[in-house]
Amino acid sequence: MSPLRYAEDALRLSASSQVNGAILTTMRVLVVEDEVDLATAVAHGLIAEGYDVEVAHDGEEGLWRAREGQFDAIMLDILLPGMNGYRVCRTLRDEDVWTPVLMLTAKDGEYDEAEGLDTGADDYLTKPFSFVVLLARLRALIRRGAVVRPPVLVVGDLEVDPSSRECRRGSTDIHLTPREFVLLEALATQPGRVFTKQELIDRVWGLEFPGNANIVEVYIGYLRKKVDRPFGTDTVQTVRGVGYRVVA
Repeated sequence: MSPLRYAEDALRLSASSQVNGAILTTMRVLVVEDEVDLATAVAHGLIAEGYDVEVAHDGEEGLWRAREGQFDAIMLDILLPGMNGYRVCRTLRDEDVWTPVLMLTAKDGEYDEAEGLDTGADDYLTKPFSFVVLLARLRALIRRGAVVRPPVLVVGDLEVDPSSRECRRGSTDIHLTPREFVLLEALATQPGRVFTKQELIDRVWGLEFPGNANIVEVYIGYLRKKVDRPFGTDTVQTVRGVGYRVVA
């Protein structure tokens, strides 16, 4: 999508939200994007929607601004000069900067998405995308807020390490695919809490996931085969008619 189309979408949405009295209060967003025209169009659209926006055009400047400023969300391109988005995101997480990160990239594919999530990103959006979708993703991240993830998530004797992407039960290592790990990590952030299918799809597959919601059941089955059945446990549970949870 061209920068002009972004701007047109932004102006239309801005006019609509003003009519409805729904302009957002000041939320601070950092846009790290090396395509100057695109960054400018996105920034103008966000400003029209009521956001306070700062822009950086390379990874090193983006990292510096993210460290020094107080932002509600960061929009981070992957293919940046100086330092790519993966490294920027991993560095921020290693330094305990937990501002929600929405990765923007022209790369498409499950492995690219998994790598982005593995480095600590909260969501992933492939170019070209509409400004409408961009706003929806951004609002979802800001509602969720910055969640400081502990070094190791513990549910009984099950340990999930977000930093090393490792999972173990007791002294036994458990190999999980990137998608399985992200799903288990999402559940383990709040043991006992029941997550709906839609919540898990939004967190693990993204807001634009075009597939069937039953994919969650499939991956829950994969998790049970790996983290429960070999150990005779029942950590990953289904709450009929509601969703899924993990319990000690």
